Amino acid sequence: MKIEHLGIAVKSLENSDSLFIRLLGKPNYKQESVEREGVTTSFYQVGDSKIELLEATNPESPIAKFIDKKGEGIHHIAFGVENIYAEIERLKSKGFVFISEVPKDGADNKLVVFLHPKSTNGVLVELCQEKA
Repeated sequence: MKIEHLGIAVKSLENSDSLFIRLLGKPNYKQESVEREGVTTSFYQVGDSKIELLEATNPESPIAKFIDKKGEGIHHIAFGVENIYAEIERLKSKGFVFISEVPKDGADNKLVVFLHPKSTNGVLVELCQEKA
């Protein structure tokens, strides 16, 4: 595993992109909409890892609910894995609980699955695998 990216929930991609361009000294490399999740994302490469900014596209999306509850900030940490199915089984055998055990298509050409924060010290953990 490696830290693939940190997900940051934001109210406005326009404002946050401006901030991160100033902070990192370079533009995002990709902006992408994931309609099924009600989110638009903006990705920045930072060394071997990435920053993913997430803006809700509807008030019922998980990101909108997160911001309503906790405000803008770190939403999740994502670990890149070689075999997401093997990692799901390994982590289940160690007692971790998943929000869903079925990987789904995510942003940035990834298969993704999330561990429930109740089993990871309150941190939403994402596993992601590059799609072939």
